[in-house]
Amino acid sequence: MVLGYSFLGCQQLELINGLEEEGNRNIVGYQHDSFKPRPPSLLKPNSTAVTEFLFEGFLSFSWQHRLGFFVLFLTLYLLTLFGSVIIVTVIHLDRHLYTPMYFFLSMLSISETCYSVAIIPCMLSGPLSPHQPISIQGCATQLFFCLTFGINNCFLLTAMGYDCYVAICNPLQYSVIMAKESCIQLASGSLGIGLGMAIVQVTSLFGLSFCDAFVISHFFCDMRPLLKLTCTDTTVNEIINFVVSVFVLILPMGLVFISYVLIISTNLKIVSAECQKKAFATCASHLTVIIIHYGCASIIYLKPKSQSSLGQDRLISVTNTVITPLLNPVVYSLRNKKVKDALCRARGKSPSSSQ
Repeated sequence: MVLGYSFLGCQQLELINGLEEEGNRNIVGYQHDSFKPRPPSLLKPNSTAVTEFLFEGFLSFSWQHRLGFFVLFLTLYLLTLFGSVIIVTVIHLDRHLYTPMYFFLSMLSISETCYSVAIIPCMLSGPLSPHQPISIQGCATQLFFCLTFGINNCFLLTAMGYDCYVAICNPLQYSVIMAKESCIQLASGSLGIGLGMAIVQVTSLFGLSFCDAFVISHFFCDMRPLLKLTCTDTTVNEIINFVVSVFVLILPMGLVFISYVLIISTNLKIVSAECQKKAFATCASHLTVIIIHYGCASIIYLKPKSQSSLGQDRLISVTNTVITPLLNPVVYSLRNKKVKDALCRARGKSPSSSQ
């Protein structure tokens, strides 16, 4: 039997009232265990299929706090969009930035922007309209784009690490190894991997049944909170998520780590202190973004299930969703002399006047 919209609306209103009064997940009129996934043997005969979800994200906060969250997230979102547009435009217009490093930076800025657009608009509607549901189809679409661009970001950062490695460890062959065709292939491969992984995860997740429980303990559709709402066995999905997480996080992190070990080893052999400083400066911005990006993602997706805390995951997800995309334009514009010089030229000023 398909759950009717009117019945789901009643459930949502009771749930919301309970959360706003108590400030936690103890929902008036419902047992806490009813929101835990049940194994097939414990399913009630009259269980009804869920057609819509409700985000728990901001329901436990007062309207004053929700308004503050809205203003904060909107400000950071607009700064991210503004910064990404500037970075991509400057790289496209300034011929001094027609290099593989800035090609990957522009691709990363576009991908981070798409990732933010997939999540933050829905996240912004939460504080102002906490009663707003999302359909299963809408949730699947959001999850698909989140996974696609999130995974794409991981491999673009890996490609940027490889670019740093070739530039410092094999400079004589740099123009051959990092030719335009190679850069396009690396960027296309990153997006292709993201699309493939997203299709596998989304189809496997939404092939499961969702019964009775409809409250997502998050502010957007993500794998772990959704798996907790299913009323069928999730062993296969847990294995798929683990394999994907290892491939998307452990493998790129390992490659980046090896690249930087070789970079540092090569750099220490350089006699000139000025050349050493220049080599480290080339990769400093990339390394800063790498640590924050992989750090947040690893805590969320590689943490053992027994130690998983949805409340903690939500806090880290805010950092990964709202703050990390803003880091790219900030770090690469404030710490990168070539980008600052390009911004000066775009404003009609001489780069030397900025010093």
